[in-house]
Amino acid sequence: MTESDLNRKIIYLCSPQTKNKSVTIYGTEERRCIAMLIIPIKDGENIDRALKKFKRKFDSTKTMKGLRDRKQFTKPSVIKRQQKLKAKYIQGIRTDEEKG
Repeated sequence: MTESDLNRKIIYLCSPQTKNKSVTIYGTEERRCIAMLIIPIKDGENIDRALKKFKRKFDSTKTMKGLRDRKQFTKPSVIKRQQKLKAKYIQGIRTDEEKG
């Protein structure tokens, strides 16, 4: 690694489920994050811009939606019912658009 590689800053975010998992490699314990967002920051880049990149990437990965879904158990039959209702609704919108 060159010195410029070491000087580059990176923002990491781990999900709460994988945050405290540790892996032992060659007798040394190492903390690892499986689900992680990595946002490279260039030298001299404004922290506001880095946070904006982070927020955009966080929203695009739908991390919060996944956490909310795992908050409580949903029966498979309920999930299928919701998917059918959504498909029916979208199909109705598309047929209305075709009719004009």
